[in-house]
Amino acid sequence: MAEIFRITGEIYREPPGANRRTLRFECGRQGFYLKLHWGVGWREIIKNFTSLRLPVLGAKNEWQAIQKLEQLGVETMQLAGYGQTGLNPARQQSFVITEELAGCTSLEDYCRDWPEKPPPFTQKRALIERVAEMARRLHENGVNHRDLYICHFLLQLPWDGRDESLHLHLIDLHRVQIRKRTPLRWVVKDVGSLHFSSMEIGLTQRDLLRFLRVYFRQPLRQILVDKAAFLKAVQQRGDALYRTQPLPEEAAE
Repeated sequence: MAEIFRITGEIYREPPGANRRTLRFECGRQGFYLKLHWGVGWREIIKNFTSLRLPVLGAKNEWQAIQKLEQLGVETMQLAGYGQTGLNPARQQSFVITEELAGCTSLEDYCRDWPEKPPPFTQKRALIERVAEMARRLHENGVNHRDLYICHFLLQLPWDGRDESLHLHLIDLHRVQIRKRTPLRWVVKDVGSLHFSSMEIGLTQRDLLRFLRVYFRQPLRQILVDKAAFLKAVQQRGDALYRTQPLPEEAAE
């Protein structure tokens, strides 16, 4: 364990006061990302509980999420190692190592120019349907992401635009929650976050309806009637984020 915490590399993320660090290192010409956690402290634990939220104590949450997504057939990071030491939940040291997803770009970057340079229809349809399938598979199996923005979907390049060659990886899983059943409010938050983060990429009403049809696996007429309250809540969530939140990658910190 001590050897892992002595690994050095290029620091990728180190949120101030968060007691965690993400760095990139290489071993045998293969790139890896290492996330180190030093424990969140009792103040953070108490703050979360008083806010009726379960605290994220360390890297264990992320490696369990990776394993769960693998079971569900949702593409994500490749787990290379993980560990944890200490019984005190406020001071536990833990880590997770994942293989670098080389040659990937986030959907946020990939779709950034769509308003000025619309993609081929088949390409846009494949991406919308794949994101909807991934979100549905999570929520149907008791999983919610809590930071489900399009910047956390990594597209493997090059891609020829066909569905059968599409590889889309969901990342940034350290806040994922796993239960027997996903509470509706967390489904609303996930889908609302997706809606918010895709507001500036030129999606049409038809695109949004296509997402809903794949996500619910129901006829649109039935969705618009039966899920009206859900859709209103998602719209309100997305609009609220759009008015008040920074860019998705900043909001996820």
